[in-house]
Amino acid sequence: MHLALFLTLSGLHLGAWRHTSSSHADPMDIRAYASLARKAEQAALDMIFVADKLAIDSTYGGSIEATVSSRAVGSPEPLTLLSALSILTDRIGLAATISTTYTEPYHVARMLGSINHYSRGRLGWNAVTSVSDGEARNFGRKSHLEHAERYDRAAEFINVVQSLWRSWKPDAAVRDRELGVYALTDHINPIHHEGQHFQIEGPLNVPPYPEAAPILIQAGVSERFSDVASRYAEVIFPVLTTSARAHNFVANFREKVALAGRDPNKVRILPGCIPIVAETDSRAKKFQAELDALIQPLAGLTFMSGSMNHDLSQYPQDELIPDLNSEIRGSRGRFLPFIADARAKGLTLEQTALSYARDLSFPSFVGSPATVADQMISWVNETGIDGFTIIPPNCPASDNLFLESVVPELQRKGAFRRNYDGKTLRHHLGL
Repeated sequence: MHLALFLTLSGLHLGAWRHTSSSHADPMDIRAYASLARKAEQAALDMIFVADKLAIDSTYGGSIEATVSSRAVGSPEPLTLLSALSILTDRIGLAATISTTYTEPYHVARMLGSINHYSRGRLGWNAVTSVSDGEARNFGRKSHLEHAERYDRAAEFINVVQSLWRSWKPDAAVRDRELGVYALTDHINPIHHEGQHFQIEGPLNVPPYPEAAPILIQAGVSERFSDVASRYAEVIFPVLTTSARAHNFVANFREKVALAGRDPNKVRILPGCIPIVAETDSRAKKFQAELDALIQPLAGLTFMSGSMNHDLSQYPQDELIPDLNSEIRGSRGRFLPFIADARAKGLTLEQTALSYARDLSFPSFVGSPATVADQMISWVNETGIDGFTIIPPNCPASDNLFLESVVPELQRKGAFRRNYDGKTLRHHLGL
């Protein structure tokens, strides 16, 4: 299987920052991130992955107060972080999130192209559309683009970036001192893009790294996401709550890839999972309970509000969570099935928020290293996924346990590599 590590100093579990085993490191400390990245590299993981939001969630109650009082906030800008990590690591892939809604294609193509040189072909770009009005207000807009429009923009954005990367042929720069020819004029060409959202001349002013272009990653699970990702993505990070849903999603998505004229086996599907690991199964369950006891309801409510782009403060917390199908303007693919399940179980809004704060709808694998390894292998065999994006509930304790105990179990069972046999992210992923 292929494995990516979600790089964070606070962990995904929204109560974990309060646990005694969690890191006290400054969330802007590059040394702490570098330490985790090197450990992941020692374990031969395919890549590390940096998520991002462009605002502190302010949807709940119309301010940031509830968010900053209940959960960890603040993280480095992803490309700045990966630029540093590109020279502090040697083999592991480096992937970062950049919004197609609040950036411009030329900037993205140039920055990613540069870091791909620094890392020598180890870069991945997670192209997202962002989710909230709070992000929009940080970029001179009153509200976030609607779902269909932002995915239309994303598709064109990706096309432009990839065209800019192709605007140089690999052998364009000859640097012939004797003839006085620096580059071949017919090997560097404008792209002349005229589209609905962008009009870009080109070419890029950065040559491509000759051995491997950046990997295109997309995260999501909605129908519109699948439409765009089936045409462009090389790796996807979907939210798949159960193995049954995962099996259906994988089959449908690979069919869409084939209909788009691409090889469905050349797209890696790496859903997120949360490994809760301890020496024994019972100790792991106890640890999970300890983390759950530290959740504040506001942590889940603020996160859900921001990701749904809908203010949940207007509803009673002690009543059944309402049907929000028509209200969700943010991440629809994640929340529509989650809320439907919560309503079917008769959960109140507060209970739903507490449930979401535990795992953000990702599956949790709980137990000893051997138990967690077996659960991961079963998912791969049953669903057709290619591996996982490992999202630690807290850091660094959970990272260390996974990398130092679960990975060796996977290796012992023949389910994961023991060493790298290539140097680029494309090689690691078989792309």
